Amino acid sequence: MPPETAAPAVVGRATAPVPAPAPVPSHGPAAGHPAAELAGLDALQTERTRRTSAADVLRTKVAPPLVALLFALLLWQLLVAVLGPRPDVVPGPVDVARQVGVLLSDGTVLGALGTSLWRGVSGFLIAVAVATPLGLLVAQWQGLRNAVGPLISGLQVLPSVAWVPAAIIWFGLSDATVYFVVLMGAVPSIVNGMLAGVDQIPPQLRRAGHVLGASGWTMASRIVLPAALPGYVAGLKQGWAFSWRSLMGAELIAIGGSIGFGLGSLLAQGRTVSNMAVVMVAVLAILAVGILVELLFFNPVERRLLRGRGLLGHRS
Repeated sequence: MPPETAAPAVVGRATAPVPAPAPVPSHGPAAGHPAAELAGLDALQTERTRRTSAADVLRTKVAPPLVALLFALLLWQLLVAVLGPRPDVVPGPVDVARQVGVLLSDGTVLGALGTSLWRGVSGFLIAVAVATPLGLLVAQWQGLRNAVGPLISGLQVLPSVAWVPAAIIWFGLSDATVYFVVLMGAVPSIVNGMLAGVDQIPPQLRRAGHVLGASGWTMASRIVLPAALPGYVAGLKQGWAFSWRSLMGAELIAIGGSIGFGLGSLLAQGRTVSNMAVVMVAVLAILAVGILVELLFFNPVERRLLRGRGLLGHRS
């Protein structure tokens, strides 16, 4: 059939074609169209973020802890000035700062900090390499989970310092003792974090994976692990805390032999010579490492993960 043309208009005896109406430009699906409704849902689920300026970061992230730290130091100094205790029992911030200068000048605190950081980071990475496939395996096999799940939870509750005597008997006064205690403290927490993340996965994801032909390790690594990332990251965060605490306990108890001098050893040295200022330097260094790792690594990773899933607003 010939293409449609505009109907002619009669003007006297002559006819002139009436031009067809120009199409209305469209910038998207028409109202009521299913595509328009889906686009609206996508817009609701998409978090609009804005770039945070350096001034905002300084005001909201850096200034509050610095103000709290300054207040704590002033209160500490005020209590020391009012109560007047012996400096070797309760030193003031000035005494501790003086001791920090002494330990920095002879390299003691930097060497101990480097040794503990190396042990803590390397032990934690080994724990991640062991706990991640173990957690996926336990999560995939319900019978295995029923068998070893309570044992893993019990190991997490057990203070890792309780393993120090056994580790000394097995490995002697060597770095293997320290690493064993770190692993026993971190692995159960990471595995339980993985299991908690797997429990929060919607069952539709597994069904979709089965439909697409995924099974076994492919299902675990391509579907289960990415979906369980929030719980897994929380387990990593807790695993680091347990590994750092375990390391300090092991260094505090296992001294001598081929074990290097770490922050826990510095704590033990301050206790031996009854120098509370040395003890406070070690405690503050341990606390500073824990806070910095939390703020500089785990918090950004956790926030980015949650924000990417629409679970965290840009103001939080």
